[in-house]
Amino acid sequence: MAASAKPNPLTTRLISLLIVVIVLALVAVGLWRWQVNGWGSLVWLASFVATGLIRAPYARRTRNNEIADDRKDLSERLLLSGMFLTMMVLPLLHLATGVFDFAGYALPIWATIVGAVLQLPFLWLFWRSHADLGRNWSVSLEIHEEHSLVTEGVYARTRHPMYSAIWLAAIAQPLLIHNWIAGFLVIPAFAAMYFIRVPQEEAMMRARFGEAYDRYAARTGRVWPRFGDGRDAAA
Repeated sequence: MAASAKPNPLTTRLISLLIVVIVLALVAVGLWRWQVNGWGSLVWLASFVATGLIRAPYARRTRNNEIADDRKDLSERLLLSGMFLTMMVLPLLHLATGVFDFAGYALPIWATIVGAVLQLPFLWLFWRSHADLGRNWSVSLEIHEEHSLVTEGVYARTRHPMYSAIWLAAIAQPLLIHNWIAGFLVIPAFAAMYFIRVPQEEAMMRARFGEAYDRYAARTGRVWPRFGDGRDAAA
């Protein structure tokens, strides 16, 4: 059987550059239309750009990791596609074009303020999670050859602080973008990812780290910190 052709690096870079240009153009138009979309859209757009700047260096750093365990199946691809669609594509399209205006709703100003305030813990936790994981971070279900079990920093009391951060962002999005399609749909999309993917991710970590992960899981919460004396449950 013939080996599958590897993607041309130049073509890949050109496609990535084109995507960046399109995204920046949509952001710019969304900023220009902020009076139509409401000031909450400005907060969302600023947070969207910030998350991209936070994640970009870690994505570059892990690009050449040698993968030891790859569990990207159809369900994983569908879950990631759903998140990409509801957390990026639909909001940007709506803010730039108003294509989903028919699905809008009204909220009191305090709700938008709550959404704006939630961006502060979201961005901090999103950044800190990436910083503490370092090269162990991956956008999909995979473990690389030199993967280590991170149990320090924001991972000391919570096993999935990055999911905690994204929960904050998902809850805040419909408070900032008052639209059932561009704003609210991210909540069921991320709920599906969380409840389906987290057990798979933990099973993968147990397969890799065995009892060490069991002890770590026993003394930490999934997305909410578990406080205690900090000792191993098995000690």
